[in-house]
This record gives sequence, C-alpha cells and structure tokens, in this order.
Amino acid sequence: MPFYARRIAAAAAALALLATPTLAADIAKSPVGVWQTEQGDARFRVSLCGDGKQLCAKLTWLRQDVRSAENLRYLNKYVVQGAMPVQVNKWRGTVSYNGETLSGSVTLAGDVMSLQGCKGIFCQSMSFQRL
Repeated sequence: MPFYARRIAAAAAALALLATPTLAADIAKSPVGVWQTEQGDARFRVSLCGDGKQLCAKLTWLRQDVRSAENLRYLNKYVVQGAMPVQVNKWRGTVSYNGETLSGSVTLAGDVMSLQGCKGIFCQSMSFQRL
C-alpha cells in the first residue's frame, strides 16, 4: 500500500473512532417520558411501542382553559402511533389531530421534541419540552 494510501486509511480510522462516541450519544437519546407543549397547555406521555423501536404518544393532561369538547376527545388517547425510526432521533408515522389522521414526523434534539403533521400541502407543527 502506498504511503499516502496508508495515511488516508489511518486518518479515516481515526475519524471513525472519534465519530463513534458522538453517534452513540445521539442514539442513546430517548424520547420516552413526559413532554409538555411550549404553551404549557397539554402534556403527553411518549413511549416505545410495536417492536420496541416505534414511537407512540398519548395525550395525558390538558390545562383547564383548553378543556374543550374537541380537545377532551383526545385525552388519554394516542395521538402518535407506531412512528418508525427513519434516522437518528427522527421518526415518521401518523398523527391524530382535529379529527383527522395525518402523516407526521417526530424529531428529538436534546430536551426539545418537534412534531409535524401534514395533509397534502397543509402542515401543523408543535414543539415540546421534556418534563
């Protein structure tokens, strides 16, 4: 093996070793737990479901001022079901919102989780903080 090829191979191996802890740390982040909307008006319990890699979220609490008939029908029900992992800290699945089932994604960045649901070109986004 020529000298430059050995240096490139050694550099690539060193980069791989340096990248491994970062990747492992990213994978270790778990969305499991209790999350609250940015406004503090709703809380959700996120769990792993299906084969243990899928993501589900249940609406578990609503602040008194947002307890409408429309919102109460989602209380103690799964609003995200069977979202499949598509990359590190990102899942895709279905989101139940406003009486409809939408295509959605969940993205985790530290203690902030973002949910986006779309039907056609119309999308709704929400952010959550870990409690």
